[in-house]
Amino acid sequence: MKRKTKELTERMLKKSVIKNTDPDFNEICEEVENTRRLVCELNNSPHTDDEARKLLEEIWGQKLDSSVRVFPPFYTAFGKLTKISKNVFINFGCTFLDQGSITIEDDVFIAPGVKITTEAHPENPEGRHNLLIKPVVIKQNAWIGANAVILPGVIIGKNAIVGAGAVVTKDVEDNAVVAGVPAKFIRKIKEKS
Repeated sequence: MKRKTKELTERMLKKSVIKNTDPDFNEICEEVENTRRLVCELNNSPHTDDEARKLLEEIWGQKLDSSVRVFPPFYTAFGKLTKISKNVFINFGCTFLDQGSITIEDDVFIAPGVKITTEAHPENPEGRHNLLIKPVVIKQNAWIGANAVILPGVIIGKNAIVGAGAVVTKDVEDNAVVAGVPAKFIRKIKEKS
């Protein structure tokens, strides 16, 4: 990651609000433009897994383990605050809005169409152009079902399962199954199938 980008992301992580009047706002917009170009390249031509991984390394600003697989199309606007561990699989059509930071630990499965957002806007119309940011963490071996939505500030516990179409507004315990809108606890994971 370039030094200027690294400094920018470090400053962003210290904030809970990004205002359009912020002195860093133009730098953020420049990085968004660069990321959009890379995402377009990723999504609009065929790539081997290694070629896709190389583009994702540029988008995410990190070296990825060879076990990481992402099936395009994949969408993100910033990218530099997403951290991906080993043996992560991200299926088709996922969107990550990461200005508040997304951390995905080892062995996570993310199904098609999942949306992870760390960004929201104030309810008050006068402040609605500002971003409210909170991190999302998906812990080891979690499985996020198709078209699920993970909202800002949520932690998905180790081994947890988020059901297809769920909207997760609160933390999910380790080894829990949640589903619904908003997502609710269904049960603990069965030890043996």
